[in-house]
Amino acid sequence: MLVIDKFSRKPIYEQIIEGIEREILTGILAEREQLPSIRELSLKLSINPNTIQKAFIELDRAGVIVTSQGRGCFVAADARMRIREKFIPKIAEIAALAAELAGAGVDEDAVLDAVREAYANHERKETKL
Repeated sequence: MLVIDKFSRKPIYEQIIEGIEREILTGILAEREQLPSIRELSLKLSINPNTIQKAFIELDRAGVIVTSQGRGCFVAADARMRIREKFIPKIAEIAALAAELAGAGVDEDAVLDAVREAYANHERKETKL
């Protein structure tokens, strides 16, 4: 279930995009599965349909969903791969940061502990939802 924080500084359409991508990555939405209609999501989330349509257009442009005129929107067959590709540059950023930390003499175990803690916090947060 998508959760929208109307008080967040992040635009609502971006929250919708991230929420749908998260549901695809976690398997809540399967590849080739039909998404709820814009009208249905609008009513369920109490959000303007134009905002949802904007999110769907962006997801379609990114190849994460496929829009079929008259039938609706579906998760693309290769959606997981396309979403994960977005994170490749982030891995490079982590590698550069790790090199910087190593050069500054920061203990490797401290860095690994920080990464493990971030993953653990994320899992605890996901469990609460």
